[in-house]
Amino acid sequence: MEEVLLISRFITRSLILLSLWFLCFPPGVVCDTGNVSASSSSSSKPKVINIGALFTLNSVLGEAAQPAIQAAVDDVNSDPTILNGVQLKLLISDTNCSGFIGTMEALQLMESDVVVAIGPQSSGIAHVISHVVNELHVPLLSFGATDPTLSSMQYPYFLRTTPSDHFQMYAIADIVDYYGWREVIAIFVDDDYGRSGISVLGDALAKKRAKISYKAAFSPGDTESKINDLLVEVNLMESRVYVVHVNPDTGLNIFSVAKALNMMGSGYVWIATDWLPSYLDSKGAVDSNTMNILQGVIALRHYTPDTDLKKSFMSKWNNLKYKGSAVHAGFNSYALYAYDSVWLAAHALDVFLNEGGNLSFSYDPKLHDTNGSMLHLASLRVFNGGEQLLQTLLRMNFTGVSGQIQFDPDKHLVHPAYDVLNIVGTGTRRIGYWSNYSHLSVVPPETLYTKPPNISTGSQHLYSVIWPGDTTSTPRGWVFPNNGQPLRIAVPNRVGYKEFASKDKSPQGVRGYCIDVFEAAISLLPYAVPRTYMLYGDGKRNPSYNELVSRVAQNVSISFNWYNLDDRPLDIANLILCECFGLSVYDAAVGDITIVTNRTKIVDFTQPYMESGLVVVALVKEAKSNPWAFLKPFTAEMWFVTALFFLFVGAVVWILEHRINSEFRGPPRRQLITKLVKSSLIRLNAGENTVSSLGRMVLIIWLFVVLIINSSYTASLTSILTVQQLTSGIQGIDSLISSTEPIGIQDGSFALNYLVDELNIAQSRIVKLRNPEAYLRALKLGPKKGGVAAIVDELPYVELFLSNTNCLYRIVGPEFTKSGWGFAFQRDSPLAVDMSTAILQLSENGDLQKIHNKWLTHSECSSQVNQVDENKLSLNSFWGLFLICGIACALALTIFCCRVFTQYRRFSPEDEESEIETIEPSRSSRRSIRSTSFKQIIDFVDKKEEEIKEMLKRKNSNSNKQQTSIHSFSDGQASSPS
Repeated sequence: MEEVLLISRFITRSLILLSLWFLCFPPGVVCDTGNVSASSSSSSKPKVINIGALFTLNSVLGEAAQPAIQAAVDDVNSDPTILNGVQLKLLISDTNCSGFIGTMEALQLMESDVVVAIGPQSSGIAHVISHVVNELHVPLLSFGATDPTLSSMQYPYFLRTTPSDHFQMYAIADIVDYYGWREVIAIFVDDDYGRSGISVLGDALAKKRAKISYKAAFSPGDTESKINDLLVEVNLMESRVYVVHVNPDTGLNIFSVAKALNMMGSGYVWIATDWLPSYLDSKGAVDSNTMNILQGVIALRHYTPDTDLKKSFMSKWNNLKYKGSAVHAGFNSYALYAYDSVWLAAHALDVFLNEGGNLSFSYDPKLHDTNGSMLHLASLRVFNGGEQLLQTLLRMNFTGVSGQIQFDPDKHLVHPAYDVLNIVGTGTRRIGYWSNYSHLSVVPPETLYTKPPNISTGSQHLYSVIWPGDTTSTPRGWVFPNNGQPLRIAVPNRVGYKEFASKDKSPQGVRGYCIDVFEAAISLLPYAVPRTYMLYGDGKRNPSYNELVSRVAQNVSISFNWYNLDDRPLDIANLILCECFGLSVYDAAVGDITIVTNRTKIVDFTQPYMESGLVVVALVKEAKSNPWAFLKPFTAEMWFVTALFFLFVGAVVWILEHRINSEFRGPPRRQLITKLVKSSLIRLNAGENTVSSLGRMVLIIWLFVVLIINSSYTASLTSILTVQQLTSGIQGIDSLISSTEPIGIQDGSFALNYLVDELNIAQSRIVKLRNPEAYLRALKLGPKKGGVAAIVDELPYVELFLSNTNCLYRIVGPEFTKSGWGFAFQRDSPLAVDMSTAILQLSENGDLQKIHNKWLTHSECSSQVNQVDENKLSLNSFWGLFLICGIACALALTIFCCRVFTQYRRFSPEDEESEIETIEPSRSSRRSIRSTSFKQIIDFVDKKEEEIKEMLKRKNSNSNKQQTSIHSFSDGQASSPS
């Protein structure tokens, strides 16, 4: 009925307005009728330009915006420097916080041929009206619709003159990250404004590795009873950081109900968006009861620079005649944006007219009256200059009362900024600023604009905050769920290795190494953690750790409270009932829980408090003596290279000494067998000393190499012959994989999945063993008598097992996986992060090692089989020595060859042949002496150094005699008669 009445009222008002319009302006005067459209134009500037205003008059924002808009119109009309005498005529329509009424009012306003519309303040109404202005090409300047989705390309004629909630939500995300919180609960009004803002908040928090853990939405018209039920549900959750994004007219009810539920006390964090400061500012003096409700709340308010223009506007605010009887029409930031919206339209229209813009309208053929309809849609006309005016608006740049009015490519105001406020006492105190330029700071944003942007973590600063409960210590932001019930911790009820975790008769109920580490870490936390230990497993066999972790991951908040005569909850009854219904009752798991990949996907682990990894344990025996043990110190490669260098160095020394040392000359057999071997083994006696300097240099370096090799060989051989050597038929995991013998594992261990899935070992070979006693029996029997060839288990268990076996069993091969033990918590549990920090502190201060020494002891015998092959000396350890020796030999040979080559050039073979013919005239000299054969070179090199020097002396002497004879013959020939 109400909608019918509204439509009827609208039709009646439309008919009256249309009648008055046609009476005052005959159709022929206003427009010319054509086939397609009708248009109106003027060759000169109009005297009056209609601009519209759409908002809810009776609201917190509307009561501040109305006098500001009317004052702006008056200021523009009285300013001779703008619009050149053209007057703005303001047409105000009341949307009454209704999308339907807002649409009707917008259609009626468009009939008045407005060129610009100011408003609306509501994001929901803005969505609807934007479709109207898109069709009619009328720019819509909104001072209060902050929904981020309105900036999309779907609404090209929507232009926001206030910062978008996009930036406000990123400011809240920075505040959450600044204080180290990881989860928030969003309380918001369930409309376009609330949903879109919280959606952006979720994206902003995700970039800070935080999240919205729960979205608590309510309708704008919900009663306090419904709000109470919503907050009761929220209060049972883990997070204690609440972001409130609602409308200013009804948002205070949230805090009133929260106060009644004791949710405004210590440990709670409340962050309100700009609606709360707008409400408080508009009320002027707020009563003390309201302020008591809001103590400790953090809120954001639009930041506007304290310019002279702003101060002048605020000074005359109380004297504005348009405020009328609205006593509490107080000033807030939206009044500034509404005032600047009118001035933005005025500046744009001034430029538009100066550039030759035409204020004309045309009929849209798509808007026509249907038969029987009384809406008269044909009366709505399209603004022909709308696109040009929109582009003019987008390039405007001037300073208004709210600051710089300029748009970026995304149609946002440049330099969005907010005050970060803390509500304390009877008012608010500013603890800092947020800007899109440098984020959180205690310096005004306009000061930072002159410096390079800096958004690093270290540059973020805020002043101290007084939190709810009148405390200055930052709340941790979360509590244990179920309204503070004790943390339910599952402890595996083990059959073996009870040193790690086991049942106990103490009030705590459990004991062991893992329990002590957990308790020590809990004691380091800055807050109390109520906890209850609950055994998992029947005690007859080790529980499945994968199932235990799954129970923690699938936790549900259902608990059956059974009470005995002492009024103590019976956890066993809870456990039995939840097991019957398939429910989990665990918030965490403490014990020897290995951190593996599939488990990290469903729970959060702490920092590992114990290193672990899979190893192979097998029966070992003492190795028997070997007659070839003297060969074990070196690898085969090392032996080969050493022998090769013995021969090489011996050959080099022989070459260097052969010409000058008589001990290195003689028949070839004697040289090869005696001298080469002796020089190679460095067994030179007093008569076989080296003579050449090059030979001595090579021998000194070689002796140094031999000394090091000999010392290393002696040490390694001594170790092999004296240290007990143990052997096993199993050399490591590789030999286990290649064999077909059975392998033992601990019951409930993740080793089963690893061996079968990762190493492809047949499951039929796997034997599950319950405790260390079963380990001993299986290893003693061996694979041939129904036992196992080896056991694969984690290193902490193996070390404890070996300490009680008198060194009969050892670890064979290296550790083939690397992992650790940690405590399991539900996903995104903040306790996991705090416990990791506490474990690191235990490790650093030595307490972790003390707990280890208390529970876990080891025997003094070596836990691993000696690997002789791994201890052999290889060429890698000595190649540098061999390289030095080789370079020395090569250098000595090069110098020797150069010296011989020089001598050979001075000594000519032809001269030698001539000398031989002179001494022995009977010998035939038919051979050619012009070519030098390789044999002659070898013969020259083989000669003694003394012979070569003697030949060179004779050669020089004969040359002198021949020259003397030639001179005598020449003189005698000259003196004889002709």
